[in-house]
Amino acid sequence: MAYNLLAGDREQGYLLPPSVREWLPAGDLAWFIVDSVDQVELREFYRQYREDGWGAAAYDPKMMVGMLLYAYCQGVRSSRKIA
Repeated sequence: MAYNLLAGDREQGYLLPPSVREWLPAGDLAWFIVDSVDQVELREFYRQYREDGWGAAAYDPKMMVGMLLYAYCQGVRSSRKIA
């Protein structure tokens, strides 16, 4: 399927910090959330997006679910604070 999504690449290198993986230790909660979201069936989230690529690109639902779970685990419930 060809969804028009903005990808969240956790392996992307940057100019100053070498890698996102080097920012957090291996046992950090963020990596647990990433691994957990990878195992969740998100088909219903993807069903809401057009498959023909038309329209503005959206953020990947897998990334958004992970971000919300991480924020909730940290005690942040306000969408404005999460943003």
